[in-house]
Amino acid sequence: MSSFRSTLSRAALGALAGLLAGFTALAVAEPVAGLVRPAAGPVTVVGGAVIDRTPAPVKDFAIRTFGENDKTVLQLGILGVLVLIAGALGILALHHRRTGAAGVLLFGIIGTAAALSRPDSQGIGDALPSLAGAAAGALTLYILAGKAARPAPTSGGQAAGAWNRRGFLIAAVFTAAGAASAGVLGRRLAGRQGQGAVASRTALTLPAPASPAPPVPAGAQLEVPGVSPFTTPNPDFYRVDTALVVPKVNAGSWRLRIHGKGVGRPRTYTLQDLLGRPLIERDITLTCVSNEVGGPYIGNARWLGVPLGDLLREAGVRPPSTGGKADQLVARSVDGMTLGSPVEDVMDGRDAMLAVGMNGEPLPFDHGFPVRMLVPGLYGYVSACKWITDIELTTFDAYDPYWVKRKWARRAPVKTQSRIDTPKPFARPGPGTVTVAGVAWAQRRGITRVEVRIDDGPWQDADLAAQDTVDTWRQWTYRWNPTTGGHTITVRATDGTGAVQTEERTRTIPDGASGRHSVFVTVP
Repeated sequence: MSSFRSTLSRAALGALAGLLAGFTALAVAEPVAGLVRPAAGPVTVVGGAVIDRTPAPVKDFAIRTFGENDKTVLQLGILGVLVLIAGALGILALHHRRTGAAGVLLFGIIGTAAALSRPDSQGIGDALPSLAGAAAGALTLYILAGKAARPAPTSGGQAAGAWNRRGFLIAAVFTAAGAASAGVLGRRLAGRQGQGAVASRTALTLPAPASPAPPVPAGAQLEVPGVSPFTTPNPDFYRVDTALVVPKVNAGSWRLRIHGKGVGRPRTYTLQDLLGRPLIERDITLTCVSNEVGGPYIGNARWLGVPLGDLLREAGVRPPSTGGKADQLVARSVDGMTLGSPVEDVMDGRDAMLAVGMNGEPLPFDHGFPVRMLVPGLYGYVSACKWITDIELTTFDAYDPYWVKRKWARRAPVKTQSRIDTPKPFARPGPGTVTVAGVAWAQRRGITRVEVRIDDGPWQDADLAAQDTVDTWRQWTYRWNPTTGGHTITVRATDGTGAVQTEERTRTIPDGASGRHSVFVTVP
């Protein structure tokens, strides 16, 4: 029994050594990444590589299940796996120190490969955090495993395990303190890198639009508790992207290049170049293709930006319908993301823009500061490139952007949809008249009718709020006098072409979900 306890105690020390080695590796990588760039940290580059290689259905599941916390869940998952492997390597190192240390180095190689494989990789510099962290972690494990494995001799030549454990624990405390200090230093360096970007946003004053947004009609915002506001506040606006670390781009150093097929006059713009042009201001509803029927990934904001079609025409670009050579516009982000938009849609007169403002302020970093692209009527993955830095004109046959490579559709106009905001699913409304309310959208077509059905009864017209433009969602209400018991409420919308929202239920892949939203409530 004593031997078993001794073996268990040593295994615990070995696992602790492995955990401390892993902690040291990640902590040492922090200041190196702070000197290089925060996006080069091991967890970030490995997480990005995992995202890049994850099948589209799995990504779709993650977004449905975890929402905007999907990146946090991924990072915690990576850390959890590292904890298990680090503990196992620590136990292995009790008997095979070099093998255990080599295992830590192997993870440095994996981190290096991930860093170099990222679309925004800046070369060997991005590999340095993983290499430095792995070297520090391997050395730490080699030293701590040696202390845990060999009892210190007493003056009489007998082994004394208690003294050995004491020495190990002293070394472990110093290791943890040193690693924590390295981690704090790394955080400060990373924060310092972003300070210039934050200062540039704070100092930015947006000019008045040459073409202001028309006033929102009276009655477009219903005074109904629980219904989504007509304008979505910036902090509440949905965020769906693949960036584990939100890029913080300095407005002073930002550049946009327009080039490619059919571009007779390639151009490069600074932010001040764009701000010096006539700007348009528009209310536009954006929708993510990952939005399930009744889902939250939709929002409406007032955007300020440069008409994208004007920039393209000045560069010599013509749409395919007038003989243009390119039918696809590929937008690239500073983090390497690529989105492809139909050139015809961008140049057909809709308010496609390079946005610099959102709801009266410079774009938040989460939403693409300093400049993002948006094209009304298209799902975000083919139109709404954040942190944009490059526009290349090409063809759909010649190039597949990020999401198309993962089996999403090349062209993705927003489908006609509606959502019940109140009552919520499984609600128990009180006695008397119940107000059912929500939003409906069909960007570029507008909403002309919304109907509600209770259980299997007939469709009944809802009351529509005033419509702002065909590019914004529309609120609706229906007053219902329920009977006691359980009821299913279903909604459907009709768009400006007369098409009724389909009842055929499809998933988000490959070009957006379809079907009708319903909620079940119980009336006491």
